[in-house]
Amino acid sequence: MIARKTVKDIDVAGKRVLVRVDFNVPLDKKTGEVADDRRIREALPTIQYLLSHGANVILMSHLGRPDGQVVESLRLDNVAKRLDQLLAEKGTDVKVRKLSDSVGPEVEKEVKSGQYQLILLENLRFHAEEEKNDPKFAAQLASLAEVYINDAFGTAHRAHASTEGVAHLLPAATGFLIERELENLGKLLERPKDGFVVALGGAKVEDKIGVVSNLLGKVEKILIGGGMSYTFLKALGKPIGTSLLDEKHLASCADVLNRAKTAGTQIFLPTDVVVTDNVKKPTKIIPRVKVEDIPADMQGADIGPDTINSFTALIRLAQTAFWNGPMGAFEFSPDFARGTTATAEALAECKGFTVVGGGETAQAVEEAGLEDKITFVSTGGGACLEFVAGIELPGIKVIPEK
Repeated sequence: MIARKTVKDIDVAGKRVLVRVDFNVPLDKKTGEVADDRRIREALPTIQYLLSHGANVILMSHLGRPDGQVVESLRLDNVAKRLDQLLAEKGTDVKVRKLSDSVGPEVEKEVKSGQYQLILLENLRFHAEEEKNDPKFAAQLASLAEVYINDAFGTAHRAHASTEGVAHLLPAATGFLIERELENLGKLLERPKDGFVVALGGAKVEDKIGVVSNLLGKVEKILIGGGMSYTFLKALGKPIGTSLLDEKHLASCADVLNRAKTAGTQIFLPTDVVVTDNVKKPTKIIPRVKVEDIPADMQGADIGPDTINSFTALIRLAQTAFWNGPMGAFEFSPDFARGTTATAEALAECKGFTVVGGGETAQAVEEAGLEDKITFVSTGGGACLEFVAGIELPGIKVIPEK
């Protein structure tokens, strides 16, 4: 794996340093306050290093999907408040200066005034130019600083102005979070195929079909659960009732299943499932139905007990195990959470090298209190998946080599 420059490879003393962090955190629906501060905590080592080495730090992040519009509930004020609290807990008395925009004359004036050592720009995605990787928007961001640090692994698979565009305009390096991600996920790529088990879940086939395809021949076993499994089952001619179905990717699923046979990778699909009349508002739940017998008017909501037993047995015995995506609709009912919880527990019991992808998967592991028993929990969902599949990430590729 190519080593990238890190924050330690750049002289930051007395310089304005623009840092892309991932503060896309869940907010409490009633109070608007940060409901889970994990992503903020993960960014602290880089922020504290820069502050302690005399840098003037300018943080930038997105929050939610405002689609280029100013959405009051998605302002970063409560994020700034929580960052202040966490820094104080760590003994750092520098206060966050939160600005009302991310670019413009007023922003530039405050940033270059020298009055503040730690500034947080407003939600980047209030500007449509951010996700378009608009050169002018990237130049406006770059004009605020003398050095660029990317520490937002969760967005490294997106070529946005703040993740890719800016890196062409300033001396660039990674922060400690990305350095840790690359080190641990890089180890996955170096592991032998034999004994390598990958468990994939989640709702959308389109998010993972390319990953499954790229993993063929590189891992020994792929276990597929969650909503995405029903399109694979349908590709095998199984009845799936009203379960999630991605007709656009039926042929791709069939192709992957065929190629797996010659690639030397075994793909395991659910043999039984939990079904319900309505995943979001269930009034009827059947805890075990064979996949051949899914009723026409019901939908799959979780992997069943037989599948849980077979999947978890394979994970426990793995020399290397990687998991990304819940095995069921765990967010809607405890009755649909058993597959996800059991997968987390099996990974914690595995004696091999274990990695959990970010997003909902990391959330499930944390809620189960098992984070300390996993070798590494990534902060990136899509970025983690693409990296493990050998896909080059734009936000990493642009960082100079050491």
